[in-house]
Formats: sequence, structure tokens, C-alpha cells
Amino acid sequence: MWQAKIYVTLRKSVLDPQGSVVRKSLFALGYHNVSEVRIGRYMVVDLEAADRAAAEKQVRDMCDKLLVNPVIEDYTFELVEV
Repeated sequence: MWQAKIYVTLRKSVLDPQGSVVRKSLFALGYHNVSEVRIGRYMVVDLEAADRAAAEKQVRDMCDKLLVNPVIEDYTFELVEV
């Protein structure tokens, strides 16, 4: 059994209005050293696979086909055996 921790964020070239609002709010609270905030998603997926390579391939396929919009989003993931 494998567990994938998937992090999805907007590409740097894509405007992140939600992140901008959070940055401005942090500034209003006195956190003047915060220069940028990017908002994203975090997913945990448990899956069965024969080995690490098969699990990594399956996670990439899931991200490319459904979980991530490759036009505006990037992703990374961590894979641990559970």
C-alpha cells in the first residue's frame, strides 16, 4: 500500500487573486515581511501498487488526467509506503 501526498499550485505565470488577498490581509495584521502568498490544494491518495515505480506512474497518470489542470497548475508529490 502506498500513500501519495499531492501538492497542486497555480503556475508562477498565473495570477493568484486569492493569494493576493491573503498577502494583503497578513500585511494588515503586521506581517510586513511576507512578499508573496500562493494558494493551492493538498490531496492524500492511498493506492495499491506492485512497487514504487508503478505507484509513481499511477499518481502521475491520475494528476495528468484528472487532478491537475496542466494549463494553469503545477504539481509535486511525495510517495510513502504504508
